[in-house]
Amino acid sequence: MEKASFPLMNSHVRQILRFIVVGMSAVAVDCLLYFILIPNLDPNIAKLISYICGMIIAFLLNKYWTFEKKQHTIIQFYKFTLLYVSTLGVNVGVNFFILTHISSITLVGFTIATAASTIINFTIQKWWVFKK
Repeated sequence: MEKASFPLMNSHVRQILRFIVVGMSAVAVDCLLYFILIPNLDPNIAKLISYICGMIIAFLLNKYWTFEKKQHTIIQFYKFTLLYVSTLGVNVGVNFFILTHISSITLVGFTIATAASTIINFTIQKWWVFKK
């Protein structure tokens, strides 16, 4: 590998690794709250609440740590919120579809829904929300 491309490669790898750590943290919050709320709420409402809490964690950690955007701009927050509202629909929809048509195992629906929204979120955050 050429020396000039190595720092760029490190930057991308670092972002991916940090995004994974942030994602795991946000998913842990999401999952914990989901399973705390689900005995008392409709699964879709529980998922909505837990997802929003995970979203807040993800915004803060991705902005300041993963993508290292220190400036304070409301535009990033609006873009991030628009993205997460969009992927919230994907997340809840996939969760609902899995639970009603494929498996009644809550963890299966949660995992597949989370994977779908994660792929969308990284791609759009990198190239639109926090782009340089």
